[in-house]
Amino acid sequence: MIESKGHVNPGDPQVRFHRFAIGLDDLVRHVWVVRWSIPEGETRPQRVLSYPAGNIVIMAAQSRLYGLDPSVDIRELSGDGWAIGLLLRPAALPALTSTPPRQLVAGSEEIAPPAELPDADDAEALAAALRRWLEPAADRVPRAGRLLNAVCAEAEQDSSLTRVDDLAARFELSTRTLERLVSRGLGVSPKWLLDCRRLQEAATRLFADPDIDLAGLAGELGYADQAHFGRQYRRVLGETPDATRRAGHQARHPH
Repeated sequence: MIESKGHVNPGDPQVRFHRFAIGLDDLVRHVWVVRWSIPEGETRPQRVLSYPAGNIVIMAAQSRLYGLDPSVDIRELSGDGWAIGLLLRPAALPALTSTPPRQLVAGSEEIAPPAELPDADDAEALAAALRRWLEPAADRVPRAGRLLNAVCAEAEQDSSLTRVDDLAARFELSTRTLERLVSRGLGVSPKWLLDCRRLQEAATRLFADPDIDLAGLAGELGYADQAHFGRQYRRVLGETPDATRRAGHQARHPH
């Protein structure tokens, strides 16, 4: 099982997730499959934090390619349903669409699904079908795309990186070259990547531990004070830290 930081409130027995890799590592990080069966008249809110990367989501009625979106997405599930998603690598968007990545930030467009789609519960057959579908796009990932993948992985994994010039120096790039690389591939700035990582970590921790001290968390993440942290949090994630904490409390005490 592949662990994911994106699904903030897993664990509902009526919402089943499964994740696996398909081998196109320059293009796809992993595939996720979700099935749900919710009693009639009830809903299950699912809070999702996206990685700073694109996604493909395939459902019964549509298939869409999504650009980057750091905000907290609350999806209300009801009835019986399923979805197949592919968490993409940063280099994927230019290989999959002619739409400039900047136009897909917090947006999406239709994408033609695989010609044949096996049952979502057959992970091996599904992985093979998705590989056949995306292999041509994987072959189009250039050297600059692989560099972008490496840059974004470093920005995500190394919490000591808080300055754009330090990230550029890590790859022996000028700040200007790094800005062009990230903008052309993802439609955002390197600073956006660093801010997104810190604030998504904050959101995950606030939801998991609603009683955490905000001032202490802000200092731990490198913010000058709690007020600055709160403003950035709301600007990037679309809700206040207190709203995330309330959601965490509600998840633990639904009645």
